[in-house]
Amino acid sequence: MNFLLVAAHAADRVVSLNLCTDQMLVLLAPEKIAALSSLARDPALSFVAPQAEHLPIVRASAEAVLRLHPDLVLAAPYGAQTTLALLQDERIPLLRIALPQDFAGIRQMTRLIAAALGVERRGETVIAAMDAELEMLPHPGRAMRALVWEPRGLTAGPGTLMDAVLRAVGMNNTSDGRRVGLEALLRHPPDLLVLPTTSAYPSLATELLDHPALAALPRREIPPALTICAGPFSVRAATLLAQ
Repeated sequence: MNFLLVAAHAADRVVSLNLCTDQMLVLLAPEKIAALSSLARDPALSFVAPQAEHLPIVRASAEAVLRLHPDLVLAAPYGAQTTLALLQDERIPLLRIALPQDFAGIRQMTRLIAAALGVERRGETVIAAMDAELEMLPHPGRAMRALVWEPRGLTAGPGTLMDAVLRAVGMNNTSDGRRVGLEALLRHPPDLLVLPTTSAYPSLATELLDHPALAALPRREIPPALTICAGPFSVRAATLLAQ
């Protein structure tokens, strides 16, 4: 996580240019939103889509952002880099966050953003709710072997958010981060297959996840909106796995 430019006081008009910061801004300080990115309204991607439907959005252009007169712009390491450089040239305060890959990182990110917004107490409340849900998760005596399997055979290896989610419910992640094809999966099946929820727009890549040969393999589906971006809401992915 790093600061590019930071306002000397808590921000009151905040623009977010990234889905991950969109969600944190809605959770922590909806009253301070000047605009969000358009992805905030996509229910397939955004945990806060219902709230964002009624909030302003902005294109990721410097001109569009400057017209909103923000006193803070939230961003992430990827996307809108040219726009961010132009805003920095205009001396607009920027806070660019890294993307956490575990619950400790989520706590750190939440506190960082809450401090920039002047809502530290609200940030601690959000963290406390996440930690309470983590504490309630069961920890079985025998660790189940789980594989997070995504379109095109992609998997979530060590050091990823989904790896942290699996560990939170006492599961062993069988992935080393490499792709796993259907044949390899069937040769060494896990105890549990963890899949994204069925896409509203199926493709050849997503059809692989529903191959008939996998019918007998236990599975859990996790909505991508819980894990595309790490946030306090990501604990709900662990709760779904524990059911």
